[in-house]
Amino acid sequence: MINMRKAAIIGCGFVGATTAFSLMHQGLFTELVLIDVDQEKAEGEAMDLSHGRPYVDTAKIYAGTYDDICDCSMIIITAGANQNPNETRLDLVHKNVAILKSIIPEITKRNCEGILLIVANPVDILTYAAYRLSGFPSNRVFGSGTVLDSARFRYLLSEHLKVDTESIHAFIIGEHGDSELAVWSGANVSGIPIHDFCEFRGHYNHQAAMTEIYENVKSSAYKIIDRKGATYYGIAMAVGHITESIIRNKNSVLPVSSLLSGQYGIEDLYLSIPTIVNRTGAVQVLEIELNESEHKKLKESANTLKSIIEKLDLP
Repeated sequence: MINMRKAAIIGCGFVGATTAFSLMHQGLFTELVLIDVDQEKAEGEAMDLSHGRPYVDTAKIYAGTYDDICDCSMIIITAGANQNPNETRLDLVHKNVAILKSIIPEITKRNCEGILLIVANPVDILTYAAYRLSGFPSNRVFGSGTVLDSARFRYLLSEHLKVDTESIHAFIIGEHGDSELAVWSGANVSGIPIHDFCEFRGHYNHQAAMTEIYENVKSSAYKIIDRKGATYYGIAMAVGHITESIIRNKNSVLPVSSLLSGQYGIEDLYLSIPTIVNRTGAVQVLEIELNESEHKKLKESANTLKSIIEKLDLP
């Protein structure tokens, strides 16, 4: 039987440990299991986090094994090689697919019925690999997608326009990576089209501003990695946001990495697309309106990922 208040995090590197920290502060789970190929690392992280338990609602956090995941409502996979300076997310494919091939069979042979949330990069390809390797229904296998990229997009727009991020509605979609695209045609501030709102705020050079903001979103991870070696706070908070939608059954619309089955003319591919997320997982991919240029860029992003997936040895 699934315990909705229990989750496992596989991979206790920067992202996994920071995700555990984020989830503890949210108080969504009464039990968190940390699993890592380096058992002592998992134990150390669990010990350190446990010392903060008097100040949060999470009742128990411990280093465990795959036997502890059987009743988890969520299994969050952050395990994988780190992205190095001058390395793209797609450069990580073969290393991280190999790691995933060692993890997924350990999950499936324990008949776990929880949701697999893939966070390791390249997230869209790894989520597709997890789907194929696990045999789970697609609603129970999805990735963190461009939830963080979209947050970066909204943050940069809020700085540009000097308006609260919660009033900004805008998505980054496609690959969580270099071929991602900004949906400018649907971006708005409280229902006001983005260009109209820009002019209200005294900004008229739309093309230059669009290019600069998009390039800053796309290059954010590279800039952070160059300066501090890894990104983890932003993605940990993004995972917390996704997790809250699941555990609280919120039916949130989030640009997670979801399986496309004909939407946008794309088949059998995981892409980061606005999707309704609730307690049963990624339940419905939404076909948002795109202009001709955006639709073309989405197809190009899909083709980039397909060309790499074709070279992988998957079931």
